Amino acid sequence: MSKSAVEMVATFVAAPGETFTLDVAARALAAAGAEAFGTRWLGAGAALDLYFTAAGRPPSLGPLIEHALREWPIDVIVQPLGSRRKALLVADMDATIIAQECLDELARMIGQGEKVAALTAAAMRGEIDFEAALTTRVALFAGLDVATVDEIVEHLTPNSGAQTLVATMRAHGAHTALVSGGFTLFAAPIGRRLRFDEVFANRLEIDRGRLTGRITPPIQGAEGKGEVLTFLRDARGLPCEATLAVGDGANDIEMLGRAGLGVAYRAKPQVAAKARARLNRADLTALLYAQGYTREMFVEA
Repeated sequence: MSKSAVEMVATFVAAPGETFTLDVAARALAAAGAEAFGTRWLGAGAALDLYFTAAGRPPSLGPLIEHALREWPIDVIVQPLGSRRKALLVADMDATIIAQECLDELARMIGQGEKVAALTAAAMRGEIDFEAALTTRVALFAGLDVATVDEIVEHLTPNSGAQTLVATMRAHGAHTALVSGGFTLFAAPIGRRLRFDEVFANRLEIDRGRLTGRITPPIQGAEGKGEVLTFLRDARGLPCEATLAVGDGANDIEMLGRAGLGVAYRAKPQVAAKARARLNRADLTALLYAQGYTREMFVEA
């Protein structure tokens, strides 16, 4: 191996309940112009590392391998081998860590579901300003009893692999943060339920037990989420390469871009195109496999 060569790893992860063979992964890697010098199964038939070298600046082979795998229920994450284990996880909440969009769920309770869902979708696709859309949606909830929020929270469900992701990283010394463009009334209980170390979110203004329809400033938007990642990284003296971020919406792009590994999860096209890696089929435990954890190392919450 030349002095300028970089050792890389392509981690292939199947959708839940699916399996694949070494040959499928090796052919996809070869189609991207690389050849493996080693292999390691991380989860029998479901998660596999292929190791290869790249001369000079590591190439962006992820999209090429993804194209080769387009007919298979498999995701792939490509990164330098030496920096794959992460010491900081920063995760979006709505439609990433949990399956729902919280404001959409709240809107259904007051008969505004379609209107709010349309605004949410447009904001997450980056078609309209995130802060303006958030302010407009929150105004619809003026006068709503806070107890209604508590009722919604009880029915929010973590996405597959979310609890295992957080529990395993924490058990191995990583710091975990839930960073939401939504609100603490939702994020705080979800953060406690999944045992995140910290939670960062916006605050709804409350007066005598009812929502006023206003947000307590400042609003944490795309830039704010990115700044949280930078703050947490610098506070721990970590290099960029030691950080992992995951999200699905346009307001996550800044956060994903600042992370050593930024992963778009079931993301909108604009987000997927800008992220270093994408998860469209596998669940959130793929983020553990990407760090070199084997299935036997997973900690179930």
